[in-house]
Order: sequence, then C-alpha cells, then structure tokens
Amino acid sequence: MSTRLAAASRSTPAGAADGADAAAAVEADPAAAQGVRRATTRTPRWDALAGVNPVTRLAGVMIMGTPLLFTVDWVSAVVAIVIVWALAPVCGVSWRRLLTSLWPVWIAAPLAGLSMLLYGTPGGKEYFSFWLITISDNSISLAIAIMARIVALVSPVIVMVNKVDPTELGDALSQICKLPSRFVIGAIAGARLTSLFVRDWSQLERSRRARGLGDGGRVRRMSSQTFALLVLALRRGTKLATAMEARGFGGPTPRSWARPSRLHRRDAVVLAVCALIPVVAVGLSISVGAFRLFGL
Repeated sequence: MSTRLAAASRSTPAGAADGADAAAAVEADPAAAQGVRRATTRTPRWDALAGVNPVTRLAGVMIMGTPLLFTVDWVSAVVAIVIVWALAPVCGVSWRRLLTSLWPVWIAAPLAGLSMLLYGTPGGKEYFSFWLITISDNSISLAIAIMARIVALVSPVIVMVNKVDPTELGDALSQICKLPSRFVIGAIAGARLTSLFVRDWSQLERSRRARGLGDGGRVRRMSSQTFALLVLALRRGTKLATAMEARGFGGPTPRSWARPSRLHRRDAVVLAVCALIPVVAVGLSISVGAFRLFGL
C-alpha cells in the first residue's frame, strides 16, 4: 500500500498532489469535510464600487447629501436611508459593519432630536409647556426629521469611502481636481500617520503599565497619556517633514505621477445612481406633502 501511494505521489503533478492530500485529510478526519467544503465554496464579498475613482466617491457623497440639507422632513430622510442601506451590501459594506461604524451617530442623533423636541418651533397640538420648553406636534415632527436626516447624511459617507486608499485619493485629487501637489502629499502623509495613533496608544499603555505608572486614576492617566501621544506625534511629524523636504517633495517644480488616475464609464454610472437617490427621496416627500424647505 505504501509503495503504491509513493508511486502515485511521484506520478501526479503538484496541484493533483495537493488535492489528494486534502482528500486524504478529509477521509482521515470526517469532521474536517465541512471545513473543506466551506473553504472551497466561500466567495469574496462583491463590491460594486471596486475600481471607482476616489474623486467619484467624494462627489457621490456630496451629491447625495446636499439636497437633504435643504429639507427638514422625515419622509425624504427615511427614503434615503432605506435606499442607501439596501445598496450597502452591494457596495461591499455589510449591515453589521454599517451599524457599528455609525456608533457616534447613535449618540449624536438622539441629542440633536432631544434639543429640537424641547426647543423646536411650536405648532399643532401642545402636549407640554414650561418656560422655554414646548413639546408640540411640530416639535415632535422636527425631532424625528432631524434624527433621521443625521443618519441619512452620514450613511452614504460610510458606504462610499469604504476601502478608499489614501494614496489613490491623493493621485486623484492632484491629477483630476488639479489641487496643489504639495498640499495633497502633505495630506496623504498626515492620513498615513493618523492610522498609527491606535497602535501608539496601545504601546503607551503597555509601556506605562510595565513601569508601574498605569495604576493611577483614570482621568489622570488619560491626560498624561494623551500628552505623551501628542509629543510622539509631533516628533514623528517633524521627522517626516524633514525627510520629505530632503527628498524634494516641497520643491516648486511640477511633479510626475507614477500611477495615473482617470475617470471611466463606471464613474458616470455611480454618479448617476447617487443623483437618483435624493431625487427619489425628495420627490416622494413632495408627493406626500411632507417637504419642508429649511424646516419652515
């Protein structure tokens, strides 16, 4: 039996040998069969925005959000939220990730809604009144509209800027938008350094704990650690600025670009879809009579 197996392994190519090893492993361990099937059937998440220019993504966010700034009604905001959330999985963003990425909104939106509920323009039936506080039908409607509009404005940002590479964004801003290359390169370098803050914070925590400095009060520890992170960021930024200046990044001569950034037909399709979303949302709001220009 061992002689036949050795002869078979010598006569089969590498790919077939790997397949035979996988089959033998499955036969030896039946519990591994399900894992092998999952690995062979698992497909990557489809992203309709793959290959779309970063400038197109930024323009799409502005196109979707600008019309919603002129109306304060819950109908247009809810319609925009439904459409954006329905398209999020197609754009490579799962609903779970969208929910977790919006955690600051889940804090800010209720606070904004509460202020509008208590101090909004009174109108309709009045439910409660005390000094400057008045809760009425109009203030309730404005509170719901404000909370929905905040979610409607931030959701497209999470979906559209998903997996945007800062280098590609800088190339697009310089070549397509014709922004100054010095400003763009500095912004890219800053974005790269910002991503290191989380790692630096965890390293500072471990180093302070190893030195016996992490057992003090939480507020005192946070303030001192924040100051240490600020000093570290300033030192790193100074070194980076000196290195970039030494390599000619601040020179007045026109720069050449190793990676050309161009617009394609799919960029026009994405912009058309982004323009269609607020048109549908505002159109439905007008058709049902809920449209309120600037909340008036």
